[in-house]
Amino acid sequence: MPADPAMAGPRLFKLYRDFESQSQIDAQYDPLRPVADPAAARQHFAERSAQARRGLRCVLDVPFGPTLAETLDIYPAAGGAAAPVFVYLHGGYWRANTSKEFSCVAFGPQALGFCTVVVNYALCPQVSIDEIVRQCRASLAWVLRHIEAYGGDPARVVVGGHSAGGQLGAMCLQTPWERDYGLPDDPLRGALLISGLYDITPLRYSYLQPLIQLDDGLVARNSPAFAARRCATPMHLVWGGREQSEFERQSLLMHSAWQAAGNVAEQAALPGCDHFSVLHGLEDPQSDLCQRLLRLSA
Repeated sequence: MPADPAMAGPRLFKLYRDFESQSQIDAQYDPLRPVADPAAARQHFAERSAQARRGLRCVLDVPFGPTLAETLDIYPAAGGAAAPVFVYLHGGYWRANTSKEFSCVAFGPQALGFCTVVVNYALCPQVSIDEIVRQCRASLAWVLRHIEAYGGDPARVVVGGHSAGGQLGAMCLQTPWERDYGLPDDPLRGALLISGLYDITPLRYSYLQPLIQLDDGLVARNSPAFAARRCATPMHLVWGGREQSEFERQSLLMHSAWQAAGNVAEQAALPGCDHFSVLHGLEDPQSDLCQRLLRLSA
């Protein structure tokens, strides 16, 4: 007589994919765990960003929206008018950091003749991820309309983002620009997304949930891997070779979704980089990241 499956022993409950517990999810999605010296990682960005604000021409805290958090830090190109533009959306799991911790991302692009814009936005739990997405889209609409006054070329705007900023950059590519902003659809030249999160489902079961407060609707609206549309903007997805495997899987998932929608996408792991050092390439004009940025803006 065949065995009754109900009598075969307890069935393990899966929170998400093969994860059975919050601790398993946290081990994959806490980016500090593989980092030997987290304090040094933070100090690097603080010190290099202070150097950028001292050494590069900049216009800080330019408002782009109605709330105090909606500001831009603009680093004009040294070469004058019609420069390509790099708009950077910072990470911090939507609940930490400001534009000032990431001024350093202007070093590499500036050396390549870019105008760099670093976006500040409100944070969870004061606002929802829906609202953060709205603010980031509004920041890009402002840049497309006004960056000429700062020497930038609105026809050559590349959006970039790291970690949560990668998710925000991907969400910006899903924007109905003509309907919501009166701009041409697909107004961006390219997207450089670094160690991003494109299926945010697992974070609902992580240590982050008390602050980001995900529910079914927020997850569905803000997981860009499941809503990729036909889009003329090419996307480059990169991640650090020393990051947890879920960051690689997230990028590969978005890469597949973008290609499946009929779009252009590239993907690559950067050897030897963790979740934070992967960003250091934006300080070096000869790095893989900056060379990708240059190709995307062409």
